[in-house]
Amino acid sequence: MCAQRRLLPPLVLALGLGTLSAHAKTITVTVEKMAFSPAEIGASVGDTVQWVNKDAFAHTATVTGEWEVMLPVAKSGSIVLEKAGTLDYFCRFHPNMKGRIAVSAP
Repeated sequence: MCAQRRLLPPLVLALGLGTLSAHAKTITVTVEKMAFSPAEIGASVGDTVQWVNKDAFAHTATVTGEWEVMLPVAKSGSIVLEKAGTLDYFCRFHPNMKGRIAVSAP
C-alpha cells in the first residue's frame, strides 16, 4: 500500500500535464477559383479557422443564423470555433461555393 501512495502523485501529475499540452490549432482554408479548399475540414472547439481569399472577388464564409466572415479580395478572415457539431457554410455572394467543418469537443 505504501508503494501505491508514492506512485499515485506522479501519475496524477503526469495525467494533468497531458491536458496542458493540447493547444488550439489554426486551420487554413484557401479560397481560390470560386471554391473553398479543402472543402471539408475537421477541427476542435477552440481551434481557429482562417480563410485566405486568393480570388479576384470578395467572398464570405457564412453559417446561416450563426456567423459570417467577410473575405475581401487578397485578404483573410477567421473565426474561433466555440461549440461542437457540423457546420455547413457557403459564400453569400456565390451560394454554389460550399464547405463543411466537423467540430469535435476538446
